[in-house]
Amino acid sequence: MVSKGNSDFTLPRGATGFFRSKDGPLPETELRAFRAALYAAARVAGSEVGEVEERVYPRNFHTATVIGREGESTVLCHAHHPWVAFAKARRDWYRGGDFLSPPPWAHAFTNAGFTVLSSERLATPLSDVDTSVLTQGEWRQVCFYSITTLGGVLFNAWD
Repeated sequence: MVSKGNSDFTLPRGATGFFRSKDGPLPETELRAFRAALYAAARVAGSEVGEVEERVYPRNFHTATVIGREGESTVLCHAHHPWVAFAKARRDWYRGGDFLSPPPWAHAFTNAGFTVLSSERLATPLSDVDTSVLTQGEWRQVCFYSITTLGGVLFNAWD
């Protein structure tokens, strides 16, 4: 499923990558599952998988590239929820305007159980997102880093 519109998005616990030990561990998106979906997507695109980088603290997402005739595509995979996004370049954190529309071969991620987030969804202002699950500490990070969009919350390297 490609998640398109800008409404009805509720942040689940772990969306920022932050957790409180009293709440227990966060869910994990296995790198192996992301890799398998990535190779399937590259086959569909007639491309090759480039570098795959597992998340490293404080980043809350895995990154990879798919290299084809049209150039290089940067693929992001949230470390705690099965969300995939496409970005203009590899970075440690993203803001709303840094995301691209999913390419035609993105359905390979959906087929593997991931939700592909559109650039429009990721540019959603936080005021239009249900953020009730965010803790006071997460809100401090949002304010400190001047995050205003859903994409900035989901793909970050806050410390």
